[in-house]
Amino acid sequence: MEPIRTFETKTVVLPIENVDTDQIIPARFLKVTSKVGIGAHLFADWRYDGAGQEKSDFILNKPEAKGAAVLVAGDNFGCGSSREHAPWALYDYGFRAIVSTSIADIFKSNSLKNGLLPIVVDKATHAKLLAKPGMDVTVSLEKQTLSLTDGTSVKFDIDPFARYCLMNGQDELDFLLAQKEEIARYEATPR
Repeated sequence: MEPIRTFETKTVVLPIENVDTDQIIPARFLKVTSKVGIGAHLFADWRYDGAGQEKSDFILNKPEAKGAAVLVAGDNFGCGSSREHAPWALYDYGFRAIVSTSIADIFKSNSLKNGLLPIVVDKATHAKLLAKPGMDVTVSLEKQTLSLTDGTSVKFDIDPFARYCLMNGQDELDFLLAQKEEIARYEATPR
């Protein structure tokens, strides 16, 4: 995982509410055990037609979406099943943060464990983001802020341990492995 501290990017807007994980990554793509390449199947049923050709009207297929690292989504993003492949696909595609007024709990947890920052904002900030697709934003995990070009800056909450891991580019296993020497010292101490 790449560490997340502060980054500037443009947004992609997907204003659909109740996007479930089967829409994010359809079940037929869940046979993989590697995160690499799964982004090609992100929103597959919306991005491609029956012949596998890109649908020109889907936002991720438009030139202005290329390189954006923040997806602004409708309310209740990531609902449905608890498939970990959904944040894998978003991350592999290039997204580093998802912004919405609400994000499903299991999806949020899976995202934090896989390098994807879920940011919940108030309705007014969300409305500004939805109204201006492609807006430049600054995400600061250090300050826990999302800043818009109009001067709006909002704070977001994040679990301190998840924040530490994201800022250091670690998942939970990486964190534990980094404690290897300390664990060995503890184990060697007579009790």
